[in-house]
Amino acid sequence: MELHVTLALTLLREHHLLDHVSNLTDFTATSVSYDSRTVKKGTLFFCKGNFKPAYLASAKKQGAIAYVAEREYPEGQGLPAIIVNDEQKAMALLGAAFYGYPQNDLFIIGITGTKGKTTTAYFADNVLRQSTKQHSALFSTQDRVLGNKPEDRFKSDLTTPESLDLFHDMRAAVNNGMTHLIMEVSSQAFKKNRVYGLKYNVGIFLNISPDHIGRNEHPTFADYLHCKEQLMVNSRTCIINAESAHITDIYYAAKATTQPENIYLFARHGADLSLPDNQTVDFEYRNDLEDLHESEFELKAVSDKGHQLHLDHRYLTSVPGDYNEGNAVAAIIASGLAGAQAEDAVETLDHVHIKGRMEMLKTKQHGTIYVDYAHNYASLKRLLAFLKRQTDAGKVTVVLGATGDKGISRRPGFGKALNESQADVVILTTDDPGYEDPLKIAHEIDSYIDHDCVGEVQFEMDRQKAIQKAIDLSDNDDIVVLAGKGADPYQKIKGVDTPYPTDMKVAKSYINKIEN
Repeated sequence: MELHVTLALTLLREHHLLDHVSNLTDFTATSVSYDSRTVKKGTLFFCKGNFKPAYLASAKKQGAIAYVAEREYPEGQGLPAIIVNDEQKAMALLGAAFYGYPQNDLFIIGITGTKGKTTTAYFADNVLRQSTKQHSALFSTQDRVLGNKPEDRFKSDLTTPESLDLFHDMRAAVNNGMTHLIMEVSSQAFKKNRVYGLKYNVGIFLNISPDHIGRNEHPTFADYLHCKEQLMVNSRTCIINAESAHITDIYYAAKATTQPENIYLFARHGADLSLPDNQTVDFEYRNDLEDLHESEFELKAVSDKGHQLHLDHRYLTSVPGDYNEGNAVAAIIASGLAGAQAEDAVETLDHVHIKGRMEMLKTKQHGTIYVDYAHNYASLKRLLAFLKRQTDAGKVTVVLGATGDKGISRRPGFGKALNESQADVVILTTDDPGYEDPLKIAHEIDSYIDHDCVGEVQFEMDRQKAIQKAIDLSDNDDIVVLAGKGADPYQKIKGVDTPYPTDMKVAKSYINKIEN
């Protein structure tokens, strides 16, 4: 992989990103990086994000051949300085060129939504791995899978990685023989231009509700929605959940760049819909069975273009919850557009397991424990409603916290969901507090709880102790819900990823201690 300065400057000019160049020389970059610790001889260095001039000095010392930034720095004296008006866009554009535009060799399915992205991604990945004979890559919140060897699978640090990492991993996937890619696309990826210039073969819009609004994220819901809609704008074919809030805005965003015949709408049978332009859905699905272990539904095409995909069938999924059926439907349609058959979905959907999503632990004396990634109002409300409906539980104890520094809007949302579910006991604890005081976060959540609706609220900032306390408070007919972290093995505390056993491991360990 390499990038000659002439091509780099041409691309930046074409996208109106180039301001000026200082100390220009004829160079060819043989590496690209935004992290001074990884710089080697021949690296084109990007001064991005929380940049400090000392990083550029270090990069120069380690062999950087030039740098890209939004202004010149004395620390880069002597190096060619490519000055741009938007460094993030420039990095995405040049990163794609350096890695030889790997997106051109992949059928890419992008997924966005306030909830359900990871579940949908895993559904689609399993179907396409079946249909492509294991030639499907996955970029999700949990895992990044670039091939079929153990070393090609690793934990993700961001839902959508930085652009240089994104194109690096795409190139690795292509080199590993992958032909398809399923990727979650966060609103922040568009907000921060990590995916600038990237086009998707299929884009899925699952839903939208207030989230990621506050300092360090989206200033308003309108901004959040706009960023989510950019996946529709940048997709050749769009799949939209017709039951989503703001469906008119979403549909018109898709229609701005996509012909109506390439926009597919789906909804639950009998849903009360208000669609723009006298549109009707292309697919309906009807729930046939749901319990704590699986969900069964029938999918039926109701438009001519829907019928052409031949996806009508009865499907069984191993990820419980009626709210996950829509995620499965989106994955089935997207996989069909990518060349999969209905039989590929039938054979795989009932074998999908997603760590941290509706994981269940049945105990002998302390009820049933559920671990789920539910981390905002909509997902927590749906989870608690489903569990109450399915379990006929006695006492419901919920353990949760809220992240620090971001997702500020989740805090009132948690209070609202707990009020509506009328939880019996709530234990507020720590969940990735960042640079904030977790106790202050907990008290903020508590300020939104109606104590006439919720039985009891306790505070325990040691998450492991909070889980143990919830188990101690529960009898055999009760349920304990450990919400928010899912299978996350770290607590983000003051800029450090601090190892954490995961909620399920904590629960299993404590149950083994007190029941055996």
